[in-house]
Amino acid sequence: MKSLFDEVSATCSKITTKRYSTSFSLGILYFDTKIRQPIYSIYGFVRIADEIVDSFHGYDKRRLLQHFKEEAYASIEQRISLNPILNSFQHAVHTYGIQMQWIDSFLDSMEMDLDKQSYNHDNYNKYIQGSAEVVGLMCLHVFTKGDDALFAQLKPYAMKLGSAFQKVNFLRDIKADSEGLGRTYFPGVNLKDFNTQDKLRIEMDIENDFAEALIGIRMLPSNSRNGVYLAYCYYYALFKKIKRLPAEHIMSERVRIANSQKLLLMFKSNLRHKLNIL
Repeated sequence: MKSLFDEVSATCSKITTKRYSTSFSLGILYFDTKIRQPIYSIYGFVRIADEIVDSFHGYDKRRLLQHFKEEAYASIEQRISLNPILNSFQHAVHTYGIQMQWIDSFLDSMEMDLDKQSYNHDNYNKYIQGSAEVVGLMCLHVFTKGDDALFAQLKPYAMKLGSAFQKVNFLRDIKADSEGLGRTYFPGVNLKDFNTQDKLRIEMDIENDFAEALIGIRMLPSNSRNGVYLAYCYYYALFKKIKRLPAEHIMSERVRIANSQKLLLMFKSNLRHKLNIL
């Protein structure tokens, strides 16, 4: 039965999310039960593509990504895929009307990661849009459930949140990206001479993204507000920890949030949400 295979596919996306991101998984638990699965499906799709370009060393990444891309488009056209992750994703695409232009943009950004490069302003903005902002829009389409007016109202804020998350990831992973993968995302920055002024300029940009994003989080429907706010609190805590450290420190060590602090953040964010003091 196709329904059984769809159930197995959904479970694969859920397992993928939980194994790759405990923090994101915790946020999903605060969503309404009806919208958890499509978010797992979206995460599973973007995670596998990201793993191809970031982790599958020793394999032909370009060929793997091209095959994944072709199979993704075929799954959406045919409404089925023997790849459980893609089968789960195509179901979310059709159920919630996720736009093909967002999928195109995301996969284009993944292709950009196949080449070692230093990003200029244009490529940087294009990469942020495809790798993060459109993923936020995919999720927002699930949250707003066909309410086009609400989606249009919240769209710029969802994009800012995705942008903030991605830029924090760039700062956190700056050493691994530059030394291990040959990527320098921040335009106009020489990582061989990364200094306090470079770091402050990047942090100011991220701070502005977070401030804009919080406005939109407050306007989210109740089905998702708490979970998105938890993700916001986690990333903002990580950002604040990075801000307290000197430039040379983040170039030598990956900054993390301890599990005990994650639990405290979860408690505090949930309390603030219940008291409506976001």
